[in-house]
Amino acid sequence: MEIQILEFLRGAEEATGLTVIIDVFRAFSTSCYIYNNGAEKIIPVGDLKLAYKLKRENPHFLLFGERGGKKPEGFDFGNSPSQIEGLNFNGKTVIQTTSAGTKGLLGAKNADEIISGSFVNTGAIVKYIKSKNPELVSLVAMGLNGKVSADEDMLCAKYIENALLDKPSNFEEIINYLRATPELQKFFDPEKYWFPERDFELCISLNRFNFALQLEPFEETLVCLKRVDV
Repeated sequence: MEIQILEFLRGAEEATGLTVIIDVFRAFSTSCYIYNNGAEKIIPVGDLKLAYKLKRENPHFLLFGERGGKKPEGFDFGNSPSQIEGLNFNGKTVIQTTSAGTKGLLGAKNADEIISGSFVNTGAIVKYIKSKNPELVSLVAMGLNGKVSADEDMLCAKYIENALLDKPSNFEEIINYLRATPELQKFFDPEKYWFPERDFELCISLNRFNFALQLEPFEETLVCLKRVDV
């Protein structure tokens, strides 16, 4: 098994083989919490106009997402796992759009297969990849807005790589490093209420979920993330 680590939206576009699009804070952590709350499917979209259009056509769908970290006007929820703790989404369809993660999913046109990546389900991701035993794995650290390197996404990529190669990782060191990262101090700044500290804790809850999220076609022009228990 060959493993390559790529970055940003251009990395997603270049990715081949079984591809993992990684967005730790907060897109694909939130996706896992959405599914854990009983949602039936998540439709990732890259464009706000399309997100609003789908919501108008399907008022019963839930609209999740962010731009600049904040919930766009008219959305049901932001990009925040703590906002949905304890909520029941049984049977619900969710539209999700974010500045990096969902765009990466849609940009990986050359991949053989696409799954999402975050710390909350890395064990399931690794188990899923090993069960497929692909010749090539592309781990794409999406970063900030798909353009600027983010430590959490790169560390998650390296954590998955080590696990696939049966090499150890010290997750406590990773957490301590991330807590001190300047970019992530927004989660500890009360003035930036759209980045609650609880989100930080929920997004570094290692192996909280035992399922992977796989991208598959949905209807004629859309895709959806499907829960795959492993």
